[in-house]
Amino acid sequence: MAKIHLPGNKIHKKKFKIHKKIGKAPGTITYMGNRENAISSLDVIAYSDEYAEEYSPVQIESLLEHKEKEVKWINLVGLSDEEFIGSLGRSFQLNSLVLEDAVHTEQRPKIDEYEDYIFGVFKMIYLDDQQNIIIEHVALTMFKHHVLVFQELKEDVFNSVRQRIIGKHGRIRSRGADYLFFALLDAIIDNYFAVLEHISDRIETLEEEVYQNPKPQTAQKIQGLKKEVLKIRRYVAPVKELVSRLIDSENPLITRDTKLFLRDILDHCLEINESLQIYREMVMSLMEMYMSNMSNKMNEVMKVLTVMASIFIPLTFIVGIYGMNFDNMPELHWEKGYYMVWGLMIVLLILMLIYFKKKRWI
Repeated sequence: MAKIHLPGNKIHKKKFKIHKKIGKAPGTITYMGNRENAISSLDVIAYSDEYAEEYSPVQIESLLEHKEKEVKWINLVGLSDEEFIGSLGRSFQLNSLVLEDAVHTEQRPKIDEYEDYIFGVFKMIYLDDQQNIIIEHVALTMFKHHVLVFQELKEDVFNSVRQRIIGKHGRIRSRGADYLFFALLDAIIDNYFAVLEHISDRIETLEEEVYQNPKPQTAQKIQGLKKEVLKIRRYVAPVKELVSRLIDSENPLITRDTKLFLRDILDHCLEINESLQIYREMVMSLMEMYMSNMSNKMNEVMKVLTVMASIFIPLTFIVGIYGMNFDNMPELHWEKGYYMVWGLMIVLLILMLIYFKKKRWI
């Protein structure tokens, strides 16, 4: 599982045993995530221009049955059942390296092209009902007549695609599996915009807090937001290159018409990457502004303390002199000596306040 749950800028780090892969041969199916013992299940949406049907759950044996002009969207939920994943891979004749990446939830986004299919790993990044940022691992495998999706949870970002298929809204049902692959990828990328808007709002909120009333907790919020932006950028930035590879690919599984739609995704990826770079710089500058404002507040405090010390130093000097126990101090025997010393200190106080005021120190 690749998931961040971020209430109140708090990052809960993933913990899974990386040593499970050490010493194993490449291509060994080893689940790397936090949802052990999950039950794997298969759901299918089969459609053509005339009809669309949903099947759940489905047995592996029935997946390869194909009707003319029918496209199948096969959804695998639950990645920890390594035996089940292996059996599914053998049925579709998937390379063992593909299955290894499909169950490795920390795998970076990638595209691998094979003779009969195209395999891609991406991250679904979206907001839950509490406006927390969720990052989930998803792997898409496109064949000639079907698309196989690997994911850990039933919750995903594909509901709009399902509605378009079942309700026959748009062009999905009149096109092939490559267009379904594009529609799923487009749904993933569209949700990046919602997350970016959420991050932009949080940056604006932190800016106001930094300017008006910075606190020690503000630095923690900025640091938490910085980590979020960097983590999202790590998963989102490579997608632009992957889409470019699909556009330039000569694989017959991708038609020329679908490549035109992929160009639109590429434009979105460019915009997202530019926004992430801007937000990263803004978060870095927020920390600088916070440190600068805290330094200014400290300088203001030091200035007040310095002014107070400057006022009381000469007064302390005067009372220190007349606090000495010497007999031959003429002022001690003056009838109005006490009042004269008080008058001198008050005059000094007023003169210093006028001087500090002219210098704009107070």
